[in-house]
Amino acid sequence: MSNFMDKAKDFVDKHDEQIDKGLDKAGDAVDQRTGGKYDKQVDKGVDMAQQHTGRGDTAR
Repeated sequence: MSNFMDKAKDFVDKHDEQIDKGLDKAGDAVDQRTGGKYDKQVDKGVDMAQQHTGRGDTAR
């Protein structure tokens, strides 16, 4: 199992920018579907997720 986790971490490190952009798009989709009702919570969640991917937040 640790080999899988190591590979996953390496993948995330190598594709940080694309993952951050995907998280932004997902957050935008949630905002659109909810009419922006949870905008602040969604933004906070996206920011937190981006901080835990790769070497840091590169998309914002």
